Amino acid sequence: MTLTENAQTPPTHTNTPIAWINRFVKGILVGIGAITPGLSGGVLMVVFGIYEPLVRWLADIRKKFLPNLRFFLPVGIGGVIGVVAFSAVIDYAFTHFAAQFTWLFIGFITGTIPSLLKTAGEQGRKKWHWLLLGVFAVGIYLFMTWMESIRSVTMTPSFWGWLLSGALTGFGLVVPGMSPSNFLLYLGLYQPMANGIKNLELGVILPLILGVVLVIFIFARLVSWLFRKHHALMYHIIIGIVIGSTAAIIPSGVSGFGVIAACALLFLAGASASFALAKLDEKHPHESLF
Repeated sequence: MTLTENAQTPPTHTNTPIAWINRFVKGILVGIGAITPGLSGGVLMVVFGIYEPLVRWLADIRKKFLPNLRFFLPVGIGGVIGVVAFSAVIDYAFTHFAAQFTWLFIGFITGTIPSLLKTAGEQGRKKWHWLLLGVFAVGIYLFMTWMESIRSVTMTPSFWGWLLSGALTGFGLVVPGMSPSNFLLYLGLYQPMANGIKNLELGVILPLILGVVLVIFIFARLVSWLFRKHHALMYHIIIGIVIGSTAAIIPSGVSGFGVIAACALLFLAGASASFALAKLDEKHPHESLF
């Protein structure tokens, strides 16, 4: 999905009800991923085809502001709903059905890998790009498994703690593969943050939003430049991160026929749904917005 700099007007089909609902659902899933331990909102934005066009717009937000705002509005609405409305659901799901819930998201990610590989090669690829993909996949897997073993630092919830939490969440959106929820768990801030969001506490929500916005706007221009100058390189790095971070969250110790069957069915459901969304994106391209 190569972005076209010189296009003049957005295609009308990006504002059809089907396209709007498609982006809205993706936004919900990105919001859920942003607050789910082990997942990354950035990874889900990549696999759903939102990541690159969004950072390109944020890097020059005044360019075609209204068409882009209309395009990303359902993503933003869905993201807010995913974070606020599902925070309690996620907490319950991970408490009682951690393996099944994780396999559902692994399915979501797996189903979009073919589309990601296709996008990565649209401007050509070289053999060393595949090597780079493998290096990043292994590297992020080792890094995430190492991080899993050092949950020992605790921060006291405060304005600065919530600002840091928002900044980490922002990095999770800008840097695909980074799971801010994991870092928040290590710092002892995840559960207080989830409770604050669930209870709509402004003392928690406002500094979170501020941290997210600051990080995204500071780093969006850099990421946009990297995509523009090194399309294949960036995509193969990101796909490596997606694969490595996904492998790192595969649940261990799953037993019992019923649980294994549920995990398998949810994996297939997630993969099928995301594959269908990717195919729908191919019929409703959004690159000419830019």
